[in-house]
Amino acid sequence: MAMAEPEFRATGVRIERWPRSLTKAGQVLIKDGRLQLLTSYGRVIDSAPVRAVRAGKAWFSDESSTALTVNGKRYRLTMGQRDERADAGKLTGRFLKAVRRAGGTGG
Repeated sequence: MAMAEPEFRATGVRIERWPRSLTKAGQVLIKDGRLQLLTSYGRVIDSAPVRAVRAGKAWFSDESSTALTVNGKRYRLTMGQRDERADAGKLTGRFLKAVRRAGGTGG
């Protein structure tokens, strides 16, 4: 039986939990109705059912950033590296749509 493809996957994501950065090259994965924030080595930072996740545009940030609440903890995700910022806004939009589709409350 083939494994289901993730609804969303992004690598090279800066994951911050104010006031510090947790990883500069993390991963965000939405699969089987669950969101996972991972380090670049695949270690789980946080995980929750997507329906329990709140996501939206980050205030006072460029279009590549997303504000995220997982298990009551607030995170800021920044998609793409500096030289990829033009595409990062599109990636952020895809992420927010994937959260909504999977049952979360995207902004």
